[in-house]
Amino acid sequence: MTTAESSSQPGALRRTVRRFDGSALYIFTALAVVYLLLPVFVIILFSFNDPAGKTNTTWQGFTLKYWMDPLGVPGIANAIFLSLVIAFISTIVATALGTLIALALVRYEFRLSGATNALIFIPMATPEIVLGASLLTMFVSIGGAPFFPLSAFTILIAHIMFNISYVVVTVRARLTGFPRHLEEAAMDLGANEWLTFWKVTFPLILPGIVAAGLLAFSLSIDDFVITNFTAGKTQTFPMFIYAKNRIGIPVQVNVIGTIIFLIAVGTVGVTTLARIRADARARS
Repeated sequence: MTTAESSSQPGALRRTVRRFDGSALYIFTALAVVYLLLPVFVIILFSFNDPAGKTNTTWQGFTLKYWMDPLGVPGIANAIFLSLVIAFISTIVATALGTLIALALVRYEFRLSGATNALIFIPMATPEIVLGASLLTMFVSIGGAPFFPLSAFTILIAHIMFNISYVVVTVRARLTGFPRHLEEAAMDLGANEWLTFWKVTFPLILPGIVAAGLLAFSLSIDDFVITNFTAGKTQTFPMFIYAKNRIGIPVQVNVIGTIIFLIAVGTVGVTTLARIRADARARS
C-alpha cells in the first residue's frame, strides 16, 4: 500500500462519519415514528380481516363486510355513544376552565400562584390507579346522589378533573411569548378588555385551545383505568373492549379504532394549518 493510498483512507472515513452524523437524526426520527405507528397500522390492517373464529389475531383474508356494519356487535353502539358524549362534555368544560386558569397563571401575579402551578401538575404526575381509587373513595364517602351510586355523571366529573391539567399546560405553552403589543394597540384604539380578548387575544390563542381540546378529547375517550373505578354499572367503549377481550375482540373494534384515528389525523392537520396561519398573522 502506498503512502497516498494510506493517507486517503482516513479522509474517506471522516467524510463517511460526517455524512452519517448529518443524517443520523433523521434516521432515528423515522425509526421512532415507525415504532409508534406500527400498532396503528396493525389495527387498520386487521379491520379488513375475515377471521374464521372470534379471535382477530391471524390474517385469514380480505373483506369489507365489517366496514359495512361497524355497529353490528350488540352493545357496541351504546358504549361508543356514551364515550363520545362524556368526552365531548368533559372536553368543553375542561377546555373552558383550563384556558381561564392558564390565562390567570400567565398574565397575573397573585398569592399562592406558585402553589397553584404545582397543584396543576399533581393529576398528571399521579398514577391513574391511585387517582381512580381516590375518586372512588371520595364518591363512596359522599354516599348520595349524584355522586353515588356510580354512574356516567361520576365518570364525567373524573374526566373533567384530570383533563383540566393537560389543557392548562397546553394553553400556557401557547401563551408563552404572546405578542402583548397587539392587545395594547387594540386598547389604545378604543377597545375595552372584553372586546380586545375576543377580537385579538382569542383568535391568536385559538389554535392552542383547539390543540388542548383535542388532547382532552383523546384522553377522555380512551381512558380505562380511572373510568373503571368510577363507572359502576356503566360501560364505555374502552370497558366494552376489555370485556370482549376475554372471549375475543370483534373486528368492528378495529374498524371503529381506524375511523377515530383517521378523524384525529385530519383534525390535527387542520389545526396545524390554522396555527401556522395564526403565527404568520402575528408576525405580520
